[in-house]
Amino acid sequence: MTPPPVELVIFDCDGVLVDSERICVKVDAVITAELGCAFTEAEIVELFVGSSTEVYTAEIEKRLGRHLEQGWQRKYEHLYQEAFAAELTAVDGIQEALDLLTAPFCVASNGDHDGIRHSLKLTGLSERFEGRVFSATDVSRGKPAPDLFLHAARSLGIDPSRCAVVEDSAYGVQAARAAGMRAFGYCGGPTPAARPAGPGTVVFDDMRALPELLGAAGH
Repeated sequence: MTPPPVELVIFDCDGVLVDSERICVKVDAVITAELGCAFTEAEIVELFVGSSTEVYTAEIEKRLGRHLEQGWQRKYEHLYQEAFAAELTAVDGIQEALDLLTAPFCVASNGDHDGIRHSLKLTGLSERFEGRVFSATDVSRGKPAPDLFLHAARSLGIDPSRCAVVEDSAYGVQAARAAGMRAFGYCGGPTPAARPAGPGTVVFDDMRALPELLGAAGH
């Protein structure tokens, strides 16, 4: 049975549109060491990349053996901001991929609206996603729950079965599958190819290949 054509492409932000995961992994290593529960960069990729704030905090608390105060991350926000200002770039090939897409596209990220917009502005992508930015703060549960992707599809009037999600994390791909959407796992960053792999998921490492992959999926 031929799948319906893709009518909406939903992009994650970090690691898919902007090459931020490499930066965040290094900052997270500094933060966890300062907290007294150091995680290696490999552990951070495994446990934190693509996760919600709740998952991130829970993993740190588990290793610490105690609870962190609410809003504990605020004191470290400047580390991410400084690193992004100095180093953040668009993911290699994303501009070319967006130029070739004929279906509408949006961004749906576990980050907050201000953070998403700031990253898109720093990398020259903000105008491409104007009015089509969705955040986990819009819904009750972030990824790996499907709520955010379903919210984006509903807001833009597209049936979930006609949506394709581009993610770089196991959490994001899990959310896409749970939403009944086609999943594309990008592994051109720090995430190993095995992490987003799974049922009904196309794994790829060159963003320039995305338009052709979407075409093969019914686009």
